[in-house]
Amino acid sequence: MVWTGHWHGFGPWVGSGTEYAKEGPRRPGSTPGDPRTQAFLASAVPPTMTGHWLLRRAQAARGRTWTEVEAAVTWLEKNHADNPPKARDDGGRSYVGVETKTAYARDALPRGVDVTWGYWTASGSMASFSVVCCPNRHHPHTPCPLPPS
Repeated sequence: MVWTGHWHGFGPWVGSGTEYAKEGPRRPGSTPGDPRTQAFLASAVPPTMTGHWLLRRAQAARGRTWTEVEAAVTWLEKNHADNPPKARDDGGRSYVGVETKTAYARDALPRGVDVTWGYWTASGSMASFSVVCCPNRHHPHTPCPLPPS
């Protein structure tokens, strides 16, 4: 299946696992006027569905809107470096390496597959950041929050 479009970066969100586990605020309500939708739009906590990031128009930014996949992958790598994952006590790796993650992102994004990197940091916080395809395969009727220039 061929996909054409661009990408938006959202995050990074770094916060408590308790906040992240509250799924209700991470979902929009059933209508735009629904109080749950308004709370969802104002929140920075990652949504449960990556395509719902596109509803948060105020969180889209020109510097995180890309037409070239390499720029999106570079942004993922930078956020990973700025918020490194927690290492295991024995010095081993807790998560798949950044090389594997970037290879996957380079493959998936041009095919219209969203990419989210989420993990625990050394401070005990959860880090999450996403590159979302626009238009989005799973939310095709959600308008673009900020078309590329």
